[in-house]
Amino acid sequence: MANNKTWHDIHKESLKFGQRLADKVANGMGSWRFIIWQTIIVILWMAANVVGFIYHWDVYPYILLNLVFSTQAAYAAPIIMMAQNRQSDRDRVQADADYKTNCEAKKEIEELLKKLNSIEIDKLDKILDILQKKDKK
Repeated sequence: MANNKTWHDIHKESLKFGQRLADKVANGMGSWRFIIWQTIIVILWMAANVVGFIYHWDVYPYILLNLVFSTQAAYAAPIIMMAQNRQSDRDRVQADADYKTNCEAKKEIEELLKKLNSIEIDKLDKILDILQKKDKK
């Protein structure tokens, strides 16, 4: 049975655990779902610290919240960059696969053109033979 795997399937199978995890994290952090949930959590955090009468764990200017965001950004940036680097690798692999496909298609088209030209030449030769036979008669 022929190997029907695409370049994308082969690329996905070659990814290590950390690479797959980085891609998932980058996809998650780059989604509206993440932004909405993060906004809700920030609003709840701020509201709980403004309204909390007994215990404020992070009073204004929300230094702990800033620390959480700084930590998140410190980890998110390199993870997202890893995912972008892999996207560049995927683009290169896809471009290479497209180039190979185009080269194969070009060869097939050239072969078809040669075949069509030979058929055309054969037709013209037959027509000339027929015309020469008519002239001889």
